[in-house]
Amino acid sequence: MKKIFLLSIVICLICIDLSAQITERPRPVEWGQLVYGGRFLDRFLPMPAGTLSNDTWGAENVLPRYIDNGIEDRKYSYWGGNILQGNDGKYHLFVCGWLENSPAGHHTWGSSIVFNAVADKLSGPYTIKDTIGWGHNPEVFRLKDGRYVLYVIGRRYIADNINGPWSPGTFDYDLRDRRLLYDYTNQTFARREDGSMLLICRGGGSWISETGLSAFNQLSDKSSWPPVEGAFEDPVVWRDHIQYHLIVNDWLGRIAYYLRSKDGVNWVVDPGEAYTHGFSIHEDGQVEDWFKYERMKVFQDEYGRAVQANFAVIDVLKNDDKGSDNHSSKNITIPLNPGLLLTILDSQPITAATKTIRVKIAAEKGFNPHTDIDLSALRFGASTEVNFGRGCKVKSTEKSGADLIVIFDAAGNGITADEFAPKLIGKTPQGKLLYGYARLPYVNYIEPILSARQPVFTLRTESTDICVEVQNFGQVASQKTTLNLEVEKDGKKVKVGNTIVPALKPYEKTNVLFSSRLYLEKGKQYAFTLTILSEGKQVSTYYFSSSITK
Repeated sequence: MKKIFLLSIVICLICIDLSAQITERPRPVEWGQLVYGGRFLDRFLPMPAGTLSNDTWGAENVLPRYIDNGIEDRKYSYWGGNILQGNDGKYHLFVCGWLENSPAGHHTWGSSIVFNAVADKLSGPYTIKDTIGWGHNPEVFRLKDGRYVLYVIGRRYIADNINGPWSPGTFDYDLRDRRLLYDYTNQTFARREDGSMLLICRGGGSWISETGLSAFNQLSDKSSWPPVEGAFEDPVVWRDHIQYHLIVNDWLGRIAYYLRSKDGVNWVVDPGEAYTHGFSIHEDGQVEDWFKYERMKVFQDEYGRAVQANFAVIDVLKNDDKGSDNHSSKNITIPLNPGLLLTILDSQPITAATKTIRVKIAAEKGFNPHTDIDLSALRFGASTEVNFGRGCKVKSTEKSGADLIVIFDAAGNGITADEFAPKLIGKTPQGKLLYGYARLPYVNYIEPILSARQPVFTLRTESTDICVEVQNFGQVASQKTTLNLEVEKDGKKVKVGNTIVPALKPYEKTNVLFSSRLYLEKGKQYAFTLTILSEGKQVSTYYFSSSITK
């Protein structure tokens, strides 16, 4: 596919932001039954104390505030950006901005400049170190070879050093016969275990690049976003030592959703708000109630856990932020509860016959599991249970050096064959939230990811020849699998044919051939379902419509 560099076209695709207002979204009834810790929103911690000031720009809802949190000044309006720590020991925030006195006010964002801003503390204050170039909605990530890649709408920059110099370029995208899910804006990235890169696009599709600079290949033919009314944008994805995490924002409804995945391709949606508005709280309880919280990004610790969130925030409606007025936008930082380090010690699958589940809770700096847990409050099991106050209860405990082994009565754990990350929720004796996820020892977390392109049909006198390209986007080799093709005729699914897909190495692709005697009319549009099965288990499904042209 041609490189995407037509910036004026891209900007037109997202100009819906120019008329952004708000719509109150109704919450599902079940959200009202969530316990503390059941929502991602519960993980946000008070902002660290700093320089509190009333003498700055902003509406009353954001005053007084910590002016040394994140980045702000009277010269620029800031937006977007995430943080990496450099080899220089400093924290680098890659943020975009425009002159606050611009006549178009906030709507100058289409002419944003990307800055490398630095700070000695993760929370800030950040000050501009240098200017990188044109761009909006930046996100920086690191390649396996140590180089830095900075994505902005319509282009990317590459540098050997976090301090630059930065060379501009563009990404390549391969739709692989799938429809483009929304557009190429607001992309977010996570590095996989082998150094390949996962991309989540604004439309909720998963893409894979083997190197992070090679073409990104779209695997999704439908969005992963929640099946609810929403104006979705601002996805942020990250991978920790347990699973992939993804948050997407409904900017019109001012509500974000939290999703999790084992592989970055197949996602489950957790209930409750990931974030909304009015949740940036000072240590004394005062709220910085920014009108909009957008472009969430995270800073991760050595385990990949999110320990801080960054947001682009604005104090009023975007249309009300004019040039040279008392309104503007900035980037703020909010610490996150990273969760506990958990290990399930039982090697056998958890079934209805399981009596107990042994979970080790690791000691960490500032956390002693022997003294800092209210054991009566602990619940463990599937998120569908513990998020609502159900799940396993503590039966007994054992010491393991500085760590603590908790033996749970397995009753009510809710763990099914599809579970990949059971959850713990509890609290400290002082009532502070404790939570964490654990891997199941018997689950394979790195599997082949087989994906097919649309078949090529060739009509013969009494049959149809079919050729299908299949590629393995997983990080491990696949075994032989079965490819099935069905077509909808007269309201029913009818088998077209099937064939064997040979074992494929990571990123290897092959063409498989088979013939069908099912009559398919030339020029007619059909709805097809293509599935790939491994040992009888469905590992890939692709729905598409196509006409027979040859």
